[in-house]
Amino acid sequence: MTTAASSTLTLRIGIIVLTLVTAIVHLYLGFQGLPLFVLNGIGYLALLAALYLPIPPLAPYRKTIRWVLVGYTALTIVLWLVITGGASTVTGYIDKVVELLLIALLVTEARADR
Repeated sequence: MTTAASSTLTLRIGIIVLTLVTAIVHLYLGFQGLPLFVLNGIGYLALLAALYLPIPPLAPYRKTIRWVLVGYTALTIVLWLVITGGASTVTGYIDKVVELLLIALLVTEARADR
């Protein structure tokens, strides 16, 4: 495996893991009585599936889907700040770090994809 292919695979695995972590956190919180979080978790899973699953009709839109996931993640962070004022639990803070890392990896992958 070449270095470029290895880097691409590492980025992809990182994006998958971070997206799954934040989706699971949101689903968990949603099932604890915050139903809007369930929708957020499902949104993360749907965008991840659209980005990487071998669905031929989506192939031409992968770059756009990646940027939609970046925007979705950024919106989640902004709404967390607006709704909670940034005052949340340790889980909230950890999840925001995960989301910031996810954005960084998605942008890095977009730059490498050029």
